[in-house]
Amino acid sequence: MTCMRFNWISFSSGCTYKTMEMVRNVYWDSFAQFRSFYKRVLNFGNEMMKGYWKVWIFQTFHGLVAIGSLLSFVVAMAFAYMYLFPTVPSVVRSYGISNSASSNSSSSVEKCNVYEGSWIADESYPLYNASLCPFAERGFNCLANGREDRGYAKWRWKPKNCDIPRFDARKVLEGLRGKRVVFVGDSLSRTQWESLICLLMTGVEDKKSVYEVNGNKITKQIRFLSVRFTTFDLRMDFYRSVFLVQRASKPARAPKRVKSTLRINRIDDISKEWIDSDILIFNSGHWWTPSKLFELGCYFQVGKSLKLGMPITTAFKKAMNTWASWVETSINTNRTSVFFRTFESSHWSGRHRHSCKVGQHPWLSSWGMDRSPVSDTIIKVVRKMAVPVTIMHVTPMGAFRSDGHVGIWSDNPSVPDCSHWCLPGVPDMWNEILLSYLLP
Repeated sequence: MTCMRFNWISFSSGCTYKTMEMVRNVYWDSFAQFRSFYKRVLNFGNEMMKGYWKVWIFQTFHGLVAIGSLLSFVVAMAFAYMYLFPTVPSVVRSYGISNSASSNSSSSVEKCNVYEGSWIADESYPLYNASLCPFAERGFNCLANGREDRGYAKWRWKPKNCDIPRFDARKVLEGLRGKRVVFVGDSLSRTQWESLICLLMTGVEDKKSVYEVNGNKITKQIRFLSVRFTTFDLRMDFYRSVFLVQRASKPARAPKRVKSTLRINRIDDISKEWIDSDILIFNSGHWWTPSKLFELGCYFQVGKSLKLGMPITTAFKKAMNTWASWVETSINTNRTSVFFRTFESSHWSGRHRHSCKVGQHPWLSSWGMDRSPVSDTIIKVVRKMAVPVTIMHVTPMGAFRSDGHVGIWSDNPSVPDCSHWCLPGVPDMWNEILLSYLLP
């Protein structure tokens, strides 16, 4: 029994010896009997046959016997191998859906990769009217800003091997009663935050019982926003932290081109506000570009050392490791469910990636946009963490949705937008997936 339980790549020498000895004994016992039979046949033939035909026939017979013996040995080895090693472990790993499943995750979601699937038309969508939701930014309300085709809002993501539970606002509100949900990241994080609030508003009878705690209008200029659902004692917070690490002023004696730095070995100084939460959702990536960094005079810093030549990819990985270390040492993952959403596909086109063409239907092909170096880095870092963090790998599903972007239908139509998404739209599906992890 011991010899039956070992890895096919690195098994113990003792077990290997016993296994091969057993196979060898079976083979040689069988072959010894066969050889004895063969000798009797050969002696008989020598007495019966003479001359040229004797030589030709028995040489041929000898060759056939040799081939038969070899085939017998191969078959015996094959059956022995299949008996001892009935399965071969796969060496191909899917992205999966999490580093290690959160204790609050839905079992139905864990059974398949919810990010492998396709968009299907569904007339029951959209799930809310952004014009009736006071927490949806005017810039994301494409229909209110003049978009005439409505088909982009009538698509639902269907995983290949499972189903995402249908959204039930009242059930979700009851499930989140007394919780604090915190989103941390850039404007795409704020879009998801707005989407979830608007989804939940459809289950609230007294709309006035839902309000922004500081009376602020939802806008990108404010670094902290918090909406309270009074009836359910539920808080939905958003913290703007586009890099997740700390921004700093220009160091002394730095070159003239340096205007500010990113201290990639230090977490953002508002991180202490994220700790006391029940659900914590991060994103980052869209600001890790030359136009958002070097062209604005922002360079990387580690400790007191300025890293003028450090590539953005290297800096992002170091920043992600800083974030991971902070989560491992500061967050009680027995209480707080932590998520990290991967890079959201943009659909800029043209030679210089400045053209924004928004279609009316999802693409039939991802055209290579289902992969992202940013997402790959996030996945690699999270998988090495010592605490459970769930990866929301939305990159592949967003790759098909060029039709879901804001385009020219924002509050500033002169500036096309192929990065942000219309509401209602694609971010609603992110939240349906998020809730499927959290609620049974």
